[in-house]
Amino acid sequence: MSQYYDMGDQTLWNPSTGASRLFMSQVSVYQAELGLPSGIGPMQADECQIDPFVFKTFVDALIAWPRRTSHAVMTALSEGFVATVLVLAERAGVEVNWLPTGSGEGGGHKDVQVPTAPIAAEKAWTTALQDKSRELGRFMTA
Repeated sequence: MSQYYDMGDQTLWNPSTGASRLFMSQVSVYQAELGLPSGIGPMQADECQIDPFVFKTFVDALIAWPRRTSHAVMTALSEGFVATVLVLAERAGVEVNWLPTGSGEGGGHKDVQVPTAPIAAEKAWTTALQDKSRELGRFMTA
């Protein structure tokens, strides 16, 4: 069995029920952590709709979140989920805001484990996340 993540009449992802259930559980976790709706609607009859405007706000906040925490374990725990969301964003034509924390929204740092990474480390993180997303996208059937 599988489920469908659609934007309008376009299917962005068609995962197995188990992968979808795990993903939706993580969506709930990150909605609570960010204090924002994801734009990913409820799964009904094995289908859900993604609201592109709400989803973009969620994606941008999700990308900014690890930069504010600078916590190695929290970042590692989130990488797979963020990469999955980035695949959906790319397929939906959502332009991701990759600007560093200081260039965009404020909010300060919390749950900081180590000092904020220098610009080179920030670029490396962005590149690694983009690469992981591209790799993962090959396994995410639409």
